[in-house]
Amino acid sequence: MQRSEDRCDMRSFWLIENEACCCILDHLEGFGRLLVGTLDVVLDSSARVAPYRILLQTADSQIYWNIACGSSRKEITEHWDWLESNLLQTISIFDNDEDVTTFVKGKISGIIAEENRGKQGEEQEEDCGKFREAELKMRRLFGMPDEEKLVNYYSCSYWKGRVPRQGWLYLSVNHLCFYSFLLGKEVTLVVPWTEVTQLEKNATLVFPESIRVSTRHTEHFFSVFLNINDTFKLMEQLANIAMRQLLDNEAFAADRSLPKPFVSCACRCCRDLDARAKNERYRTMFRLTQDERLDGHTDCTLWTPFAKMHVVGQLFISNNYICFNSREEDLCQLIIPLREVSIVEKADSSSVLPCPVSISTKNKMNFLFANLKDRDFLVQRISDFLQRTPDSSWGDTSPLSLIGHSVCHLSAMKEKMKEEAWKIHFSEFGRGVCMYRTARTRELVLSGIPERLRGELWLLFSGAQNEMASHPGYYGDLVEQAMGLCSLATEEIERDLHRSMPEHRAFQNETGIAALRRVLTAYAHRNPGIGYCQAMNIVTSVLLLYCTEQEAFWLLVALCERMLPDYYNTRVVGALVDQGVFEELTRAFLPLLYEHMQELGVISTISLSWFLTLFLSVMPFDSAVLLVDCFFYEGIKVIFQVALAVLHDNMDALLSCNDEGEAMTILGRYLDNVVNKQTVTPPIPHLHALLTSGDEPPREIDIFDLIKSSYEKFGSLRSDVIEQMRFKQRLKVIQSLEDTAKRSVVGAVSSAFSIEELEELYCLFKSKHMTSCYWGSSSSAAERHDPSLPYLEQYRIDPVQFTQLFTALAPWVCGGHTPSLSTRLFRLLDQNQDGLVNFKEFITGLSGMYHGDMTEKLKLLYKLHLPPGNSSPEEKVKDYRYYLRMWAKEKELKRETIKDLPRMNQEQFIEFCKTLYNMFSEEPLEQELYHSIATVASLLLRIGEVGKKFNNGSKKSESIDAQALSGSLQCEDIADDTVLIGGGLRQGSTLDADWSITFEQVLASLLTEPPLVDYFEKKRDIQSKMAACKAQRAVEYFTLKAFQRKHVIPGLIYSYVLMDKVSD
Repeated sequence: MQRSEDRCDMRSFWLIENEACCCILDHLEGFGRLLVGTLDVVLDSSARVAPYRILLQTADSQIYWNIACGSSRKEITEHWDWLESNLLQTISIFDNDEDVTTFVKGKISGIIAEENRGKQGEEQEEDCGKFREAELKMRRLFGMPDEEKLVNYYSCSYWKGRVPRQGWLYLSVNHLCFYSFLLGKEVTLVVPWTEVTQLEKNATLVFPESIRVSTRHTEHFFSVFLNINDTFKLMEQLANIAMRQLLDNEAFAADRSLPKPFVSCACRCCRDLDARAKNERYRTMFRLTQDERLDGHTDCTLWTPFAKMHVVGQLFISNNYICFNSREEDLCQLIIPLREVSIVEKADSSSVLPCPVSISTKNKMNFLFANLKDRDFLVQRISDFLQRTPDSSWGDTSPLSLIGHSVCHLSAMKEKMKEEAWKIHFSEFGRGVCMYRTARTRELVLSGIPERLRGELWLLFSGAQNEMASHPGYYGDLVEQAMGLCSLATEEIERDLHRSMPEHRAFQNETGIAALRRVLTAYAHRNPGIGYCQAMNIVTSVLLLYCTEQEAFWLLVALCERMLPDYYNTRVVGALVDQGVFEELTRAFLPLLYEHMQELGVISTISLSWFLTLFLSVMPFDSAVLLVDCFFYEGIKVIFQVALAVLHDNMDALLSCNDEGEAMTILGRYLDNVVNKQTVTPPIPHLHALLTSGDEPPREIDIFDLIKSSYEKFGSLRSDVIEQMRFKQRLKVIQSLEDTAKRSVVGAVSSAFSIEELEELYCLFKSKHMTSCYWGSSSSAAERHDPSLPYLEQYRIDPVQFTQLFTALAPWVCGGHTPSLSTRLFRLLDQNQDGLVNFKEFITGLSGMYHGDMTEKLKLLYKLHLPPGNSSPEEKVKDYRYYLRMWAKEKELKRETIKDLPRMNQEQFIEFCKTLYNMFSEEPLEQELYHSIATVASLLLRIGEVGKKFNNGSKKSESIDAQALSGSLQCEDIADDTVLIGGGLRQGSTLDADWSITFEQVLASLLTEPPLVDYFEKKRDIQSKMAACKAQRAVEYFTLKAFQRKHVIPGLIYSYVLMDKVSD
């Protein structure tokens, strides 16, 4: 009996012999004949199977299970007899097909487990061998280097048109690849994950249970997977990694942390990605820091003294925390930092309380977990973590005297009642980080957190308190380091300081302004990738009203890096992603309003301001701060709920709007009149509400009623669903931003290339940059990948990548001399000498070769053989001033004339001739061109000698022993084995230091030779070059060291002709 496995191969060549109760015995038609033997050769070798088999296939399923196979009729008959005796009668009593499949799979798996007991090591080794074989096959089929890591591979069908092609899907870290070879027809597909715009699992009549992978130009459908959910989940993870790579360079470091190829089997790489996903869910669930790593989790029960019951849930252990989450949502959640744990011990076990563990904290709280599997191992693991946990304590600094808790004037009675309710809660559920978090906690939060407790509870619910406790003194050090530094972020902060809640007296003097400055500057110094973004000042000023500077700083860290990821970077990607999620939620919950709002274009306008400032900029402060309370406890879902409730309450008015301005006015007036009736002073309406109030006073909306309504109507939203929607929108948003970047860069480039050609060239340029980030021998390419730079500077290539593109696209093919010419062009284009060239500089060089007239082309060729221009050292340190200077220089109109070019000396002239000699090796008129080169070279040598008499008549230069030239130079004289000079001169030979020529002389000499004129005036088409570059399936891969070993040009140059010294 062989191991059961999913099979989806073609049934055309199989004949059924017996059938009973979902089981089928069939054999391969024509087994042993010529046809089948031929098919075994034509088909992929992995498709060869035993001639007899037994299948399990339910009526409505397209997937069947191969539960047995045999090489002879006798062997398969024995298997069939066993099934009839042991399984078929039992199967007949099941009513559900799914139950039948589950029962048979379990039975077969049990038999396999029993038979293979003690053989696990051999089986694992066999699996690793199969994976290594698949990895080698992937690299061979798709031309991938060793650095490309295969994650997993699957048998599936790829739909090419309406025809399915059975083959193998390979999922690597950077690419999705598919290969099929069926009946002599080959299908090969390679899709970089960075090009994926949509990933969707769907089921239609045409594509049943399929995965659709969309790119900018096409869609690909894959179906008939063994486990489509696992495959799709892995695809999502890999696509998400690719999107992170486009956002920042940290994702490339995460890529390199994956297991190296050939180290282990597929399970290792998959387990690593799965562990990443689990870590992310764990950190999100309990609001933990990014460096927290989940060690393991297990089912258990927790004794809740407030409810006098055992709550079923899961216990999570990580390097710094013990966490618990109940199986029933919102029933109970618990976070115990290991720094707070004093005792971990095994309690007495009983039938009522099996395998219990007691955990005591320093603040005298006890937690009792029971029904723990492997209790001894768990206690030992926690003890190991405790030994590595520092005993850190931290104390609150006193808040600024001005920014105290007396700035808001709530009703004293209401406030007192809230405080009493929280005191009762603390007495029952505990206080501080180890507090039991239950449905009662959420009820109190939705009722509004008391002003005196707001800062404490914000820190607790956001997880900022844990991060602050683990980094004592960090904020003070940052403030000192950032003091006096000047950057674009600090200038923007200074500009916005006095715009942050100017109506509040806490920010009407220098004390509050200075505190806000320190917090924002310290965060910009901590995270230069974000620096400072508008709206951060508004949120931070509110945090400072209820917290000390240090607490406000750590709350800002929690907001920017965990709770609102990617919101406050230069492209506000996170806010745009949530804008797309909000549009999708509006379409789902308010479909009629969604269609009308899309026509007006309102949703995209309103959602950014709502989400970026958590309604603080569009709603009276006393009302908006209650939403901040809910946000720190519930997360982003409460912001979506309230936004949907606002649209729902204004649905009738919005449906009657005729333009965007009218709709914005309605929503603005509504939000301005969302009041907190528990405050004594009335809210101050915004200016646009006063201007559009009309004769009738606007209707007031109680913030508590709005929050309650949002939970009643839209409380079904779940955080995991929102995260799934975020993933889909992230693909669209980031690819849309990439398209915007492409249009901006192409629009900024002035070139004779068409827009379509520039866009294709940009894609090739970007691809070369990303490939280096994937497979570079060092992390330099990934480190310089900085999406915060201006669009033009985001993608830059180094000399190695430039040479690869130059070789593929340049019209001047110089054979073995091509790398040298490419290096010269790179140095010429790299004006700031940072070792990198951006797209605009690349196009400048390429456009000169393709679209310049003869003079421009010769001028470029001439300049390639002159020393590169010098640039000042400070130009290498690039900040925002550098880009302003570069922009200013580009605005200056400079027209270089041929008279501005310096003179060319004899050594440079020899290199120039060498380049010309190598340029024509593939031309039809090769011999005529060689003859023309020899003639021009001879003429220019004489011109240089004559010019030497007039320029340096008084100087005497040493003679050189060289070939005497009479008449014109012959083609044979210009050969690869002529005199070498440079690194070490031939004895008795020197260069004439006084010899030189001008560009005008070079141009005039070349114009005398029609073959050379025709060559340089010939129009070249880059389309064929680009098509060949895109169609190239094998990936060119060079490391810098390998490139240098293979292509570096020694310090030797050809000496074509050297004139005898002319004596006076």
